[in-house]
Amino acid sequence: MKLSGKVALITGGGTGIGAAIARRFVEDGARVCITGRRKEKLEATASTLPESSVVTCAADVTNFDDVAKMIETTLSFGGKLDVLVNNAAMDSNGSILETSMEDWRNTLEINLTGPFATMKTAIPHMIENGGGSIINIASLAGLRCMPRSVGYCSSKAGLIMLTQQIALEYGSHNIRCNVVCPGATRTEMFEESVGKLAKDMATDIESLLKRFSSNIPLKRVSKPNEMGGICSFLAGDDSSFMTGAVLVLDGGAAIVDVSGASMN
Repeated sequence: MKLSGKVALITGGGTGIGAAIARRFVEDGARVCITGRRKEKLEATASTLPESSVVTCAADVTNFDDVAKMIETTLSFGGKLDVLVNNAAMDSNGSILETSMEDWRNTLEINLTGPFATMKTAIPHMIENGGGSIINIASLAGLRCMPRSVGYCSSKAGLIMLTQQIALEYGSHNIRCNVVCPGATRTEMFEESVGKLAKDMATDIESLLKRFSSNIPLKRVSKPNEMGGICSFLAGDDSSFMTGAVLVLDGGAAIVDVSGASMN
């Protein structure tokens, strides 16, 4: 129970990686507030966890009033805020010529401005509490270019730099900020994206995933729960001297190929 006594806020906590992190945090003793835009998804995830361990807050990270509501809900539930996980995100496909200004702005708003807003709101409470741990979920796509992903790659690269900026500026307040960069992870969002690509390539998802992972040393994409352990480590005291770190969890993709760039 290495997170016993800690209180965490997880954005995008109703599905995928966010839900998996919430489950792991609860298993390790934390109390969590999970947020997202879809109330029914939040409630479905919360129903699988002990009632006293979780609270939900339907909210949008692109709305600053909603961000304040997330923080207030967490504080009311747990009395403090020890850990913030910025996981809410959207995917976007297209080159610069294919991407509309609306899609570009929406991607940046959710993937980059959202974490900016949650950290801006959470950090004063962490300072008052004597410190905290912020975990941002970026992507291998923030470190390597991927075809037809100009908005997604740019937003995730920005999140990596934002993470390190926060680590630099607030380390003296005992606030640590690290970023996790998953490779391909079989979430609902990932399957939607891959489904569109499979259709464009006149194939099915399973065949595309097999091709997608053929150059990855572990020969597969990850499952959402495989992100939970590293986030629990970053949330807990075992990582007390780690900040500004960029942790890549990609099955080895980065050492051989950028998780699909060879498919261009």
